[in-house]
Amino acid sequence: MRLERVWLIYRADSPLALKEARRCSDELEKIGVTTVLGMSGLTADPFPGLLASEPRLPDLAVVLGGDGTVLGAARHLAVLDVPILSFNVGGHLGFLTHDPGLLRSEGLWQRVLEDRFALERRMMLQAAIQRIGDLHGSEDASGADDGLQDQQEIHWALNDLYLKPYHEDLAPTCILEMEIDGEVVDQVRGDGLILASPTGSTGYAMAAGGPILHPGIDAIVVSPICPMSLSSRTVVLPPRSRVVIWPLGDASRQVKLWKDGAAGEVFGPGECCVIQQAAHHALMVQLEQSPSYYRTLSRKLHWAGSLLDSAPSSN
Repeated sequence: MRLERVWLIYRADSPLALKEARRCSDELEKIGVTTVLGMSGLTADPFPGLLASEPRLPDLAVVLGGDGTVLGAARHLAVLDVPILSFNVGGHLGFLTHDPGLLRSEGLWQRVLEDRFALERRMMLQAAIQRIGDLHGSEDASGADDGLQDQQEIHWALNDLYLKPYHEDLAPTCILEMEIDGEVVDQVRGDGLILASPTGSTGYAMAAGGPILHPGIDAIVVSPICPMSLSSRTVVLPPRSRVVIWPLGDASRQVKLWKDGAAGEVFGPGECCVIQQAAHHALMVQLEQSPSYYRTLSRKLHWAGSLLDSAPSSN
């Protein structure tokens, strides 16, 4: 990999992440790499400023934080095909990150320079809010972006997109009509609806009772949040599905779109949210020589009989 410019994105509320970012910057500067540090968190988004002020895109983004910091980077950089190398510094579960011990391994940056890594492609989702009149002429969902980017804001997500009531004091629940590929499938009454990628299947969707999908499978998981009907169940859709969500009820029943836990847009009856697979993938740099998704699940979810805590049975 060409390594002339690197962005070091560190978790905002972690002094350890800042310390490691500065150390990485010193190491990279010594081998002639230009580095830029950016703080990322709930109230700190470095990417609009970096994308506006930097002369060109980085060859690599190194993310030092937890999964939330990685998700923020992916939402901005995946569409630009910038590879992301992440380490769990100051984070919690760290499903998407490497062990922080790898940061201090000898020859780390030389490995990157010599392409001694794998590049894992993770499916992304996109959403756009449309009015009824705007739907005409954009029915074809064969392309991921579908020309929408020129019409309204596109919301990207690596983990999930979910819709919940905006005014919980007025309407603690919502009614969402779900249309899949032009066919009305269900009207979900409850706390909302989650649409997750395979990467996000171990997040909010799993907490809502959804299945765990291997990230090698491209699919969309649709999970109701606390539905008021036993007939509203999680479904798994093909990746090229086009899902349209319509809020029902009076004008007070507005719904808010969230993307990987970050705030999106507010919309209400007479508008809809169109969700589908994005054209681009998040490019995740994988340093482990023999990575195992199942080992990661066992360790992060503390499954009984963890592969790390006990030897496999003789069976």
